[in-house]
Amino acid sequence: MKWLTLELVKKHLRVESDYEDDLLSMYAESAEDTVLNTTGRTLEELIEMGGGEKVPTPIVHASLLLVGVSYQFRTPITPTTLSYVDYSYNTILKPYVRLADKTAES
Repeated sequence: MKWLTLELVKKHLRVESDYEDDLLSMYAESAEDTVLNTTGRTLEELIEMGGGEKVPTPIVHASLLLVGVSYQFRTPITPTTLSYVDYSYNTILKPYVRLADKTAES
C-alpha cells in the first residue's frame, strides 16, 4: 500500500480479526489507485502537496471512504448506494485534482 496501512484500514472499519486482511489490503490498494486516477497526480506529487513527508490528510480520508464502501457493499454498487459517498469523495479530492496537463506546451 502507498499511504494507507492495514492497521489504519482496520481501525476505520472497526475490524479486529485478521481473517480478512488480504481483502482489506486489496480494497486499500484499489482505493489508493482510484485516488491517483481521480486526481491525475503521482504519489510523489501528492507527498509534495502534503509537505514532503506524507500525502495530505484529506487524501487519506477520501481513500478510507472508498475502502469503507468496498467493504460494506461487496456486490455491485447502485446509484443510490454510491450517492452519499460520491459527494464527500469528490468534495474532499477537488483541491488536489490536476486541472490541466502540465506537460502541454503553451
